[in-house]
Amino acid sequence: MSDKVENASNPLDTVKWLVVFAMLGGLVYGYESYDEVSVLYRALVAVAVVVIALGIAATTFKGQTFLNFAKDARIEVRKVVWPSRQEVVRMTLVILFATAVVGVLLYLIDMVLVWGIGLVTGIGA
Repeated sequence: MSDKVENASNPLDTVKWLVVFAMLGGLVYGYESYDEVSVLYRALVAVAVVVIALGIAATTFKGQTFLNFAKDARIEVRKVVWPSRQEVVRMTLVILFATAVVGVLLYLIDMVLVWGIGLVTGIGA
């Protein structure tokens, strides 16, 4: 990670973001307006517009920052040692058993409290 924090706010970035939002807004409007056109064609145009909008957004400072973050996250995910299937099944059973035990204990505590409060107040269930 970078130790320097900079905000390279470029006026061109603002224009790019406005273009991106205009494209996506136009996409929503166009998709709804041209409902007589085949869904396949509308979906293909929607995918193309989204890809172009993402390409424009990726050229901005915040887009570059996000891409660097995504690359770093991908590197970190590769470092993770994932558990085996047997470990996952075993831990899932342990968690289910512990949840059942806690549920029974809470039920018993609730019953004792209801019995005790009923004894003190004279309200029988």
